Amino acid sequence: MDITTLIGLLIGLAALAGGYLWDGGHLDALIVPSAMLIVFGGTIGAVIVSFPRSQLSQFGKALSMAFKEHRRDPRESIEELVDMAAIARREGVLALENRAQEHEDPFLKDALMMVVDGTDPELTRQILELEIDAVEHQHEGWAKIFEAAGGYAPTMGIIGTVMGLIHVLGNLSDPGSLGPAIAVAFAATLYGVASANVIYLPIASKIKIRSQLQITEMELMLEGILALQAGENPQLIKKKLYSFIHAPHKTTAESAGEARGEED
Repeated sequence: MDITTLIGLLIGLAALAGGYLWDGGHLDALIVPSAMLIVFGGTIGAVIVSFPRSQLSQFGKALSMAFKEHRRDPRESIEELVDMAAIARREGVLALENRAQEHEDPFLKDALMMVVDGTDPELTRQILELEIDAVEHQHEGWAKIFEAAGGYAPTMGIIGTVMGLIHVLGNLSDPGSLGPAIAVAFAATLYGVASANVIYLPIASKIKIRSQLQITEMELMLEGILALQAGENPQLIKKKLYSFIHAPHKTTAESAGEARGEED
């Protein structure tokens, strides 16, 4: 689990509640069931209307992506690809067949099997790029669900507030109750704006960042597989693949090894 997502949500909600309590407020005044029903129920309804069932059925996967750590360090993928490139250069790509069949990453497994089967490099690239595009498109759809919720929630909050004010103005016989009634009406606006900016939109951003990391790793694997298939020098492959990640990941020993590889 990615603890930063949970910590961020808790800090955001705690800051809102803490600021309210600091000024002498009471938490029970923020709990307004009718406003919750209007805002959260209305937001859920609007999202359901906006997206097809096939996309909504993946809501759990989308939420899971925001709370789960990235699968693996890209440096591990690089080292693995470099190791396989050395084996392929020394023994041939057929030597990777068993390793390909047992690999846990479905994308890399499919890529390796295409190389072992002797698939044309250009066709291999086309197929893998289509897979990457499909994954990226899927992740964009997941993020759009939360972005839509972040857009609808504040509007539902305003609607709830207007409905509350209509109720208040329709019962002016008791002026002493106007203040508390208006405060209750504005709770809907609070729910809408707070949920959009503390929950929905940040989760959408997290999904996009997670997607970028995964797509970058898949592109890294793609280039590594094609270089392996072309029989390139393993050290040159390492240098090429490290361009996909930040320079600080490289160690002095790795840089020295790459320099020796280029000299060879």
